[in-house]
Amino acid sequence: MSYRKKKKEEAESLSSSLEQNLVLLRSMYEGCIDVVFRPFLIGGRRKAALIYVEGLSNIEEIDASLLSPLMEEEAADLGPFKDLLNKKISVAKATEVQTISDCRKYISTGSPLLLLERENIGYAFGITKWEKRSIEEPAAESVIRGPREGFTESIGVNLSLIRRRIKSPDLKMKSMSIGRYTQTDVVIAYMDGIADPTLLEEVSKRLGRIDIDGVLESSYIEELIEDQPFSPFPQVLDTERPDVAVANLLEGRVVILVDGTPFVLIAPTTLYSLMQASEDYYQRFIIGSMIRWLRYIFILIALHLPSIYVAVLTFHQEMIPTTLLLSMAASREQVPFPALVEALIMEVTFEALREAGIRLPKQVGAAVSIVGALVIGQAAVQAGIVSAPMVIVVALTGIASFTIPRYSAGVAMRMLRFPVILLAGSLGLLGVMLGIILILTHLCKLRSFGVPYLSPMAPMQFQDMKDVLFRAPLWKQNTRPRLTGDYNRRRQSPNQKPNPMRGDE
Repeated sequence: MSYRKKKKEEAESLSSSLEQNLVLLRSMYEGCIDVVFRPFLIGGRRKAALIYVEGLSNIEEIDASLLSPLMEEEAADLGPFKDLLNKKISVAKATEVQTISDCRKYISTGSPLLLLERENIGYAFGITKWEKRSIEEPAAESVIRGPREGFTESIGVNLSLIRRRIKSPDLKMKSMSIGRYTQTDVVIAYMDGIADPTLLEEVSKRLGRIDIDGVLESSYIEELIEDQPFSPFPQVLDTERPDVAVANLLEGRVVILVDGTPFVLIAPTTLYSLMQASEDYYQRFIIGSMIRWLRYIFILIALHLPSIYVAVLTFHQEMIPTTLLLSMAASREQVPFPALVEALIMEVTFEALREAGIRLPKQVGAAVSIVGALVIGQAAVQAGIVSAPMVIVVALTGIASFTIPRYSAGVAMRMLRFPVILLAGSLGLLGVMLGIILILTHLCKLRSFGVPYLSPMAPMQFQDMKDVLFRAPLWKQNTRPRLTGDYNRRRQSPNQKPNPMRGDE
């Protein structure tokens, strides 16, 4: 049966004939051994049927709260079922269902569906139960000081983690389903009165345009809603930490939660947001600013150190002190390759070792990557394939790349490193400058839901510079960053600076 014919059939309303509804649903779930059809009589007189999925529905709760009270009812009234529902059913959530499509939706999500004879509506009960992972600390975003909770694969748990931190009713959540067959639950969370309505409208419009067979992870959504899909830089921030999501909600951003993944999406984002870690705000502002500057320096090292080394060694030897140049020449005496080839060999090998360490089991992954790097590096130097200075440069570059807080941003920097090395090997420092100009030009043109990627530096917004190159004290950050409008800019009272009591007062 074609997809359009299925959708047309599912859009039909329920019939008042119980048998007709069951025939249609049985044909829909034919071959699904986990879908249970349980016919029974209410009070021994009225025909009814309960449909649920084993493994997604709570069987004990179904027996205790639905089947037992309905089957043991002595005088089943043949009138509306609502009276009996209010008297006998002790389930907190009961939803009326009127179409076959809604029936399929609730059955597939684990909510038992009750159908009755002579009623053209059904009732879905919120009695779901399935195995889920407990709340743990995110492995990729660990902190020394800060909350240890992380999102899980259950969207209900993730919503509760956000709601527990923001108790205001201004926290709004809009739900939708995306995916023809998976029907994945997607929730848009935002702060009413803080988020710009035009931003919310744009996010909803982009999500509404998605028509795909299935959504298995939030990366599917990210790839389909970003502004420029061919850019190596991520235009949507992803995180496993509820505190990061809440902080961005309070700044006027929109959070997109996807069922089945612990990674939530935050839009819009900027390059500087990707370079910030949650722990920057949990340390004192002086320490946070120093760590941030250290991170910026090592990001530049991760992107440009190998290319500068190749350029200087190939074209600009006069820039190297004589003693150091003689030492480097001695170490490269047995190396048969030029500096460009040598750098590419080492960089590719390092990336392969890093990838192997990620894919291997945790018990051996770290050991294999570290031992492999030491053994291969030492063996390559002794065999005369690469020089010792090149091993030092590649090792320092690898360490620098680990300081980037967001994995997606780190991958972009690692990928751009190779074309810059090629430019350096071809044109020297002129090629390095050409690579920097091309990258900056691309970043200046890049947008995330209409927000310039380099804002608030380009275009310059002095009011928002308090949380970019350094982290200003909390009592100085009186306004929210400007995103897509000037909607509710004030975030706190301007009189927050500490006023310590003097001893002589």
